[in-house]
Amino acid sequence: MRKITVLLSILVLALGILTAGCGGGDKGDKKAAAPAPAAKEELIVGTEPSFAPFEFPEKDSKEFTGFDMDLIRALAKEMGYKKCTIKNMGFDALIPAINAGNLDVSIAGFSITEERKKQVIFSQPYYKSGLAFVVRKDVNDVKKFEDLQGKTIAVQLGTTGALYGEKLKEKGAVVKTFNTSDLACMELKNKGADAVISDLPVLQYFLKNGGSDYAKLAGEPLTAEDYGIVISKKKPELAKEVDKALDALKKNGTYDKLYEKWFGSKPAK
Repeated sequence: MRKITVLLSILVLALGILTAGCGGGDKGDKKAAAPAPAAKEELIVGTEPSFAPFEFPEKDSKEFTGFDMDLIRALAKEMGYKKCTIKNMGFDALIPAINAGNLDVSIAGFSITEERKKQVIFSQPYYKSGLAFVVRKDVNDVKKFEDLQGKTIAVQLGTTGALYGEKLKEKGAVVKTFNTSDLACMELKNKGADAVISDLPVLQYFLKNGGSDYAKLAGEPLTAEDYGIVISKKKPELAKEVDKALDALKKNGTYDKLYEKWFGSKPAK
């Protein structure tokens, strides 16, 4: 009987100590400041760096430069990442890499299309573009898109420019596909193609940087297209973070500064 009484006394005492300890911990937690959220380690970004002025190799460096590259680095910083790693891949491999989980996001002058939206999430638009085409200077019978019938057209594989080229196949055009926009333009220079269909700002940059020696814009822009950042459908929260960071960069003036750096004027409001 006494043993039981002693045991009960010990248990009561132990419970009292535990209760006091727990209570003290609660009070201490309330007084302590909440720890700052840990910085995220690394944002893995995929691109195809032959799409100047959006992404292309920096001279005398292994790094990539361009409007997209500056923008994604600024976004990664705004989102709290310690490091932004950019991987070089073929354009048509980027969406599969996103869906396989090998990349967090991809930025590569991706036009937002209904077909692509079936496969991935797009951020809010960050650039308004449009398709256009250039021809060699000695090609004088092309004034509009329909005049490309029967011509040889160079396009970049997997792009909306390639889709437009396909429309002309039924009308006798020969369409040559290349892994990069640079190679398509080189085919024009080598007289292996009469025209190149690509994004207007890319063609304007190409003409400004030597292309005008042998090529010229023809006709009116074919489309108006929005560019978006690509995210896996498995990562809707990441897509929300990207949009939130984009809004912040637009609000604090960073986006306007980058736009003016690469295109010479502030974006239209």
